[in-house]
Amino acid sequence: MTSEECRWSGREVVPRRWLTRFRFSEMIESVSRRALSGSSGSYHVRGAELARDRRLKSLSATVVFLDDTQHTFQLDKRAKGQVLLDMVYQHLELIEKDYFGLQYTDNGATPSACPNPDIMRWLDPAKPVKKQIRSGQFFFRVKFYVSDPSKLQEEYTRYQFYLQIRRDILQGRLQLPPSTACLIASYTVQSELGDYHPEEHGPGYLSRLQLIPGQTEDMEKKIAELHKLHKGQLPADAEYNFLDHAKRLDMYGVELHKARDSTNKEIQLGVTSIGLVVFQNNIRINVFSWSKIVKISFKRKQFFIQLRREQSENYDTLLGFNMQTYRSSKNLWKACVEHHTFFRLHSPKMRSRRFPLTLSSRFTYSGRTEFQTVEDGKHRARVERTFIRSPSKRLVHGVTSVPIVEDKGKLSLQPGRPVRPYDNKVQSLGSREPRQAWGEGNPSDDEGGFLSLREEITGTHMQSGAFSPLLGSRVLSYADDDTAIERNIYDLPDYSEPTSSPAPQILEDGLVNIRLTPDEQGRFGFNVKGGLDLEMPILVSRVAPNTPADRCYPKLNEGDQVVCINGIDVNGMLHEHVVNLIRQSRDSGTGELTLTVRPNALYNALAGNDEASEEEPPYRYVPDVPHATVGLDALAQSMLLLADGLASGALIAQYEQLYRKNPELVALESKKPENQNKNRYRDISPYDVTRVILMGSINGDYINANYVNMEIPGSGIINRYIATQGPLSSTVADFWQMVLEAGSTLVVMLTTLVERGRAKCHQYWPAFNETLTLRNLTLTSTAENIEDTFVFREFILRDINTGEERDITHMQYCAWPDHGVPSDWRQFTTFTERVRAARTGMVEPAVVHCSAGIGRTGVLVLMETALCLMEANQPVYPLDIVRSMRDQRAMMIQNASQYRFVCEAVHKAYTEGIAKPLPEFSR
Repeated sequence: MTSEECRWSGREVVPRRWLTRFRFSEMIESVSRRALSGSSGSYHVRGAELARDRRLKSLSATVVFLDDTQHTFQLDKRAKGQVLLDMVYQHLELIEKDYFGLQYTDNGATPSACPNPDIMRWLDPAKPVKKQIRSGQFFFRVKFYVSDPSKLQEEYTRYQFYLQIRRDILQGRLQLPPSTACLIASYTVQSELGDYHPEEHGPGYLSRLQLIPGQTEDMEKKIAELHKLHKGQLPADAEYNFLDHAKRLDMYGVELHKARDSTNKEIQLGVTSIGLVVFQNNIRINVFSWSKIVKISFKRKQFFIQLRREQSENYDTLLGFNMQTYRSSKNLWKACVEHHTFFRLHSPKMRSRRFPLTLSSRFTYSGRTEFQTVEDGKHRARVERTFIRSPSKRLVHGVTSVPIVEDKGKLSLQPGRPVRPYDNKVQSLGSREPRQAWGEGNPSDDEGGFLSLREEITGTHMQSGAFSPLLGSRVLSYADDDTAIERNIYDLPDYSEPTSSPAPQILEDGLVNIRLTPDEQGRFGFNVKGGLDLEMPILVSRVAPNTPADRCYPKLNEGDQVVCINGIDVNGMLHEHVVNLIRQSRDSGTGELTLTVRPNALYNALAGNDEASEEEPPYRYVPDVPHATVGLDALAQSMLLLADGLASGALIAQYEQLYRKNPELVALESKKPENQNKNRYRDISPYDVTRVILMGSINGDYINANYVNMEIPGSGIINRYIATQGPLSSTVADFWQMVLEAGSTLVVMLTTLVERGRAKCHQYWPAFNETLTLRNLTLTSTAENIEDTFVFREFILRDINTGEERDITHMQYCAWPDHGVPSDWRQFTTFTERVRAARTGMVEPAVVHCSAGIGRTGVLVLMETALCLMEANQPVYPLDIVRSMRDQRAMMIQNASQYRFVCEAVHKAYTEGIAKPLPEFSR
């Protein structure tokens, strides 16, 4: 068709290059009409905009709480994690909120069903919620486990911790021995059911409660017996004691991450408040405290920690662990950063606004630290509130109770029994002090006027409200430096609050005078610890709520340093003398007590003692009532008391009070400049009065060793030891000179040469069939026999000057980790028996050493002493043995886990008949 024909037909000629564009736009317009118009051909512009706004600005997040209730929160889609956290805290009316967080998983499953930590996440407050939400569910959990429940000021906070730990136990994350499981479960029963009443709590009354994993009828009977002992404890009291026992477990508050060590063995790295803990087969084998770690890093699947250099080392120690994935490595690194900041620093490190060009992670913890949380709680008025406690889940035996969800996520059950007014619904402790599990009675050794301990034992059962011992909580500085904190400003509470004492008198140097008058029970309401014998200033270790010490202006706080009592300077006083001063005030005519305190004088009791600072809280037992088991012989009585202490946790309180070093004995020789390099650890020094003095050494007469003699009453036996450190490369000659001069023929070694990448002892002996030459001595190895975890060697020690030769037996125990305890008590007992057999007929001392010469060395001495006492039909009181050892060498049996292990081994050796009275000592 020509152009003229086109114009005649009414059509316009379109160039071919435009035709394709025209047809494409026409097609798009047609598709748009079909998609938007519908049958009527209308389009609602405003409705579409509103729908778009709802999609953009609204986000639903469901939070599952620790009592299994749920609540859905509506928040802006652009809101960050902190907004949701604040809404959750406000919903719960939670004051001490910094210990908690929201957890979620990548696959949307519940945390309990996710054994792989790689898919676990904590809600990041600084990132948008929409980038972290998966299934729309978050789980409210404890993120930072408090080291001591006494730091928690609010009853409601302790209750949330109680729910979390109860969940950890039931889900198998917190493993505990059966005896401890039954004890802790009995506090749950007391909290939920109240006092034991025979007419109400008949046989099998616990069968419907889910209390512990693998619950059996025998366990329920044991729990019921323990439940009877808690009479009078309100739910808050029982929950406090529940937490008090749970905090001592090895797995308490541990966030586990799977890894492999340098030998490709499977291990688990646990992040805790004290540092990084290494587990193997659920047994703690090593601890790296925050004070020991100077750097944490990761690269791909490898995680690294750099340890602070010891005085005897001239190199840096870098330990590496192989993680499962890159994400595993980064998750562990982030957990370490958060826990270190929260538990060790006064305030989080501020992120620089100017970011240098770097490929490394810029992650930091931005919340409040524990120090800030505790300080805020001290000055905040307690809130009286009412809340509903959540009962335990019921085991299915037919018909179960139907849960009823109430307002604000609280849970209750349809009543199946009469409800006592104090069962679940209580007011917070702002209006009353908790009844402590240790009850009333004779004052304890560290009281400040309100804590007491009474145990009445009849036969094999304890009948008392005093089942849990008093625990003197250790006050630690949270800063990375070792300096004590002293504040010159003291915030005063509102003077409209009721008080039991006059307003304070502010003195110079930040000191405050506080006057207290006892309540109607004659209590001031606080504990103290420290003293010259404990090498600590006098510190307030605990304050009971709603007591004179709690209501005074300013309130007496944990960590306050007591400088004067009634005008008497207590610096340099023994602990017992300080306690007596407080008691005298209470018993005086007016009863008034005047304290001069330095507020908030937090003091690290372990400052300068790096090895001790990485151990768990001390754990020990001593019988206070040797007359309580009338009708049994002395040995049986002591074993019964030891069993009670192991079952109840009473092993802890007095061990913490026992001096680590005898304050009347000095160690001046070890501090001399020429001797300092001969010490493996700068804080492990031998007393001058019992130290081993070398006679023929050209390097001087000093060696880090003490004579330790343990007498076995009634037998005429004295076991003699030389307790010493593992030799350094520079002290090998002195070590063998000591063996020669002491006439020793037995050397017992309780360590390996290297543990977890760190040198613990220099190899001070030659290889088999070789000779080591030292100044005026030669040492020849004639035999070496390896038996499982034991190594037995035979040496010939020869004095070159005199030609004298002596046979030396060398016995090495290789199964003891540096900062843990052996997994098999029987194996260690067998080794101890082999040592006893080797010393038969010896009157010369046996040389015993580990790394520092105090921890494992002390355990062997106590174990051997206890076995000898049993054979001599003498009572075994472990604390007396420890005290006798520490009077001869400081710090013997270094930590709580060692003491607990040897006490358990002693008791099992007795009950299984491994050691029993010899015929000549039997009556």
